[in-house]
Amino acid sequence: MRKGLVDALIAASNASGTGLAQAALVISRIEYPRLDASAYLARLDGMGDAARRRIEQHVDETGDGSTLSCIKGFNAYLFDEQRFVGNRDRYEDPRNNCLNEVLDRRTGIPITLSVVYMEVGRRAGLQVDGVNFPGHFLVRFPEPAGRGPRGLIVDPFHAGALLSERDCRMLLQGHVGSEVAFSKSLLAPATRPQIIVRMLLNLKRIYVHMRSFPQARDITELLLAVTPSALSELRDRGLLAYHLNDITGALRDLQTYLKLAGMGEMDRETREEHQQIWEHVKTLRRRVAALN
Repeated sequence: MRKGLVDALIAASNASGTGLAQAALVISRIEYPRLDASAYLARLDGMGDAARRRIEQHVDETGDGSTLSCIKGFNAYLFDEQRFVGNRDRYEDPRNNCLNEVLDRRTGIPITLSVVYMEVGRRAGLQVDGVNFPGHFLVRFPEPAGRGPRGLIVDPFHAGALLSERDCRMLLQGHVGSEVAFSKSLLAPATRPQIIVRMLLNLKRIYVHMRSFPQARDITELLLAVTPSALSELRDRGLLAYHLNDITGALRDLQTYLKLAGMGEMDRETREEHQQIWEHVKTLRRRVAALN
């Protein structure tokens, strides 16, 4: 893993403000190492200026300066004029997770379209937050008078559709079934680290499914840089090293994982997982001994 990429993501994660574009473009460099982030940041700036003018035009035409009216004007710019759309046909395409590709192709998955929505919206003068909703990332606007604590919930994957609480319940049921009970806390604003981690996890899952293990291991490096205490990522980095025949890296990570994870209470499933990893460790130790 290139140390410069880890350092760049940490710097973007810790930068002042709430911007996500810089971090998202660092993640894109896994797939596009020579990516020129400045060109895409400039494009977002230009889109923000154009969106602001479109919102002002809508407010002038309707005489309505409410948050809902501004959302309608912004949606008209982003989805009608710029033609951003959810990529239903090739949802698992790794390009859907790369902000540069989403801006070039004007299609993506919920979280990357939400990043575009938030980044352009903020540049246009709108206050918009991400919502780390299970199975389907959303955005939200602050609470208008009388709307309750959740504010206005918008789905950028579906052309900026405004969602009611009932819509959110149905969305949750469709994506995770009864595994997660609906709670209004699921509609709380997400932090920048939470959004970055979710973007990384999405991309790692796709790379593992594609058996692109070198890229998946790079993603675990970035995840551990952002969340150093994530034992599951330490485990996964070790397992990916195992698949890549990196004996030293696999032993280091898997032994450390077993040591740290074994300090707490374990259910049956966790014990079985630890036993499987311990078998990997024993295999690796035999391979090391055979080389000596």
